[in-house]
Amino acid sequence: MRVLVVNAGSSSLKLRVIDSRNDLVASVDLPAIGSGTDESTIKQALAGLGDVDAVGHRIVHGSTEFTGPVKIDSSVVDRLRSFVDLAPLHQPASLIALDAVSRQMQKVPAVACFDTAFHAEMPLAATTYAIPEEWRTRFGIRRYGFHGLSHLYSSKRAVELVGAKENLSKVITCHLGAGASLAAVHAGRSVDTTMGFTPLEGLVMATRTGSLDPGLVLWLEEHVGIKADELAEAFEHRSGLMGLAGTSDMREILLRWRAGDFDAEVALGVYVHRLRAGIASMAAAMNGADLLVFTGGVGEHSSEVRKLAADGLRFLGVVLDEEANRNGEGDRIISAGSSQIATLVVFSREDIEIAKETRSVLGTAC
Repeated sequence: MRVLVVNAGSSSLKLRVIDSRNDLVASVDLPAIGSGTDESTIKQALAGLGDVDAVGHRIVHGSTEFTGPVKIDSSVVDRLRSFVDLAPLHQPASLIALDAVSRQMQKVPAVACFDTAFHAEMPLAATTYAIPEEWRTRFGIRRYGFHGLSHLYSSKRAVELVGAKENLSKVITCHLGAGASLAAVHAGRSVDTTMGFTPLEGLVMATRTGSLDPGLVLWLEEHVGIKADELAEAFEHRSGLMGLAGTSDMREILLRWRAGDFDAEVALGVYVHRLRAGIASMAAAMNGADLLVFTGGVGEHSSEVRKLAADGLRFLGVVLDEEANRNGEGDRIISAGSSQIATLVVFSREDIEIAKETRSVLGTAC
């Protein structure tokens, strides 16, 4: 079965065709819908990818209703639209792409695969906010977590790479891209993660704040008079690395940091400080860790960020092989022989995970 994987993000639209052996056989990357990509562009791109038997869509938010992949029909689409307020930056892009591809491939069955699903069964201690019970029950407020497809794939791939036995079951996955989050994966299940009710919580990201004191938000509203929509725009698009250094590109920040630029030094320091603390908290959620995995654009390509993070984690037993960390390509182990925790780089392949989930829903063996 050839599966077309549609991954619509806030900055790009990725189309991948995965065959029954999970090999990539065709691909195209387009600008995000609305910033250079329209339906005619999608139609042309699809024509160049060849015939497919099914479509798998990455959908950011499934709320508490969709805790696994589901075949798409009109009622499912209606429910997905109702979740837009939970992920206003990402959910609309997914739905626009879903509509556009569906119109071009009306006879091809499609499946929705959710970033929140992997975290749906985290323990209550990890999902519950300490707010009034009425709010939690009436409005469904909880920590959802995101990047689940990436955390699921990279944790499984890491175990495969080290040939881990059952006693090596505590995996910390670090998805470090424009959006960034960590997950504690114990025996294949997510037990904690850094993102919460929205993708704003947790680590410092390219343009997003990461965790904030809620009192700061109240203060900005009450004493400065900044409106909710202005705050949302600033927290989503003008914060994170962008707010600290004037750029969201980690490569540029590292160049400036090496040259002694003060703002870049502060930005990198804040980023790494939060990253180390988050990794330590994921280890605490599992009472230890066996594997530490870096994935996502920064996690895969920045040996310096990996080294800076690892240098502050020696108390956990993390020791990198400097040569392996600096050099090499693809999925690999980068920890030293003396390290108590195996550390790896795994290239994120959400497309493979989406293809597998699509086949499982449609009743075809992977």
